[in-house]
Amino acid sequence: MASPAAVDTWDIETDLLIAGYGLAGACAAIEAHDLSPDARILICEKAPEAEAGGNSRVAGQSLLISHDARALADYQRAMSRANPVPEEMLQWWAEEMVGLEPWIQARASEAGAEFIRGTGFSERDAVLEFPEFGARAAVAYTATILPIPSGVWLAFDANVRLRERIERRYETAVVDLVQDPDTLEVLGAIIAQGDRRLAVRAHRGVVLAMGGYEASLDMQRNYYGLAEAWPLGTPHNTGDGIRLLQKAGASLWHMRNQGQSSGIWPGIQVPEYDTAFLRTFFWQSFSWLEIAADDRRFYNETAELQLTHYKEKRHGHWVDTPHHRAGPVHMLFDETTRMHNRLITTVMSWNPVVLGYDWSEDNSAEIERGWILRADSIEALAEAMGRDPAAVRATVERYNAACAEGADAEFGRDPATLMPLATPPYHAVRIAPAVVCTGGGARRNQHSQVLDHDHAPIPGLYEAGELGSMVSDLYQNGSYLTEAMISGRAAARHALS
Repeated sequence: MASPAAVDTWDIETDLLIAGYGLAGACAAIEAHDLSPDARILICEKAPEAEAGGNSRVAGQSLLISHDARALADYQRAMSRANPVPEEMLQWWAEEMVGLEPWIQARASEAGAEFIRGTGFSERDAVLEFPEFGARAAVAYTATILPIPSGVWLAFDANVRLRERIERRYETAVVDLVQDPDTLEVLGAIIAQGDRRLAVRAHRGVVLAMGGYEASLDMQRNYYGLAEAWPLGTPHNTGDGIRLLQKAGASLWHMRNQGQSSGIWPGIQVPEYDTAFLRTFFWQSFSWLEIAADDRRFYNETAELQLTHYKEKRHGHWVDTPHHRAGPVHMLFDETTRMHNRLITTVMSWNPVVLGYDWSEDNSAEIERGWILRADSIEALAEAMGRDPAAVRATVERYNAACAEGADAEFGRDPATLMPLATPPYHAVRIAPAVVCTGGGARRNQHSQVLDHDHAPIPGLYEAGELGSMVSDLYQNGSYLTEAMISGRAAARHALS
């Protein structure tokens, strides 16, 4: 924390300083601009312009649309039972979510984009993650904005650009807050542009919309307990906002939920990239399985776990699938699956969407790169993986026998997906635990004000989006992006009121 006494001169003066240019930061800027035509608004984004947008840019672009605030609050309350959300916050959240649809449609129209029902890349009209908790009543439908990928982000980025008074600075990190040590009031921030340090006076407030810590393995280990984790989204979410909030005296919440709210997904991580590829969940053939560190299968691989953000029900509770504690994990597949399934999804995650890696449709280029192992026998494939050939062979034989019987006694795979590994050559790829986002951050209220350890607002400090998300345990598809919208807008409204 920098005290006001340490600032000789304010290099920049603005009304609202927004740290982070993802969807939450964009919505805060749009709302501030439209509420106060004369307000000076500055967005500082540490990534280069080509990599701005954060996780919002590479998410599935799903938007939760609800028409029933009571049902939505009941649903979220049930999903948050393991770590209850303050009722006042919950009620506000539900009402804001229900009122959001026309505003989203207006932003899409202003950008010249199309708002549609559905996810844009599947035939589902609505994704209902946890029907037992009231999903059907709470979710009217799932929406998105075209094109796919990145349509939601592109529309809101266009809205910001149309508002020419909003100043954007890229490759500019907010590295410290300027805070009165007695009152805790945040007066501004110190920003870094290359080797330069500049003091920014933010007369109406500072909004931290800097994302989570999914790209910091140190934080993953110490705050979440993941020995290995790779981000599917931006590599720039390294926990900067967490560190600023700690210095500012904020009370933290949701640093470790009962499960990873957004799930721990099967990813493919290769040395050439800092983030993971997301393995596909749309399969044309099913002659594949996964094995854990003990060379055995460990879960129902072909269950549609993407519909519950890779949660499965164990002992009556929804918990993360076990990839993060079963590793190293390998996916084994035969030539049929290799030829008929591109192993990764191209409509979300950082490497294909932002960096433009074009994974080959038949995976042949990735075999040549050495990312996918290939062998003429299961035993030779096991040796290439550094595994026990006899143990791997035994697992494949048990699985193939289940395919012949049409029943998976071990894990209950759908019989329609019981296709044997029968066509050589055989292939294997390492499956890495991949994380969408983290919801940890500061406690906040319905105005997006950051709360201190007495749960009182820290004057001049706001938080929006993934950083300090209200989601405290289970997550309903489409509510992260819409929460980013309402929390960003709330911060702007309160700061400029």
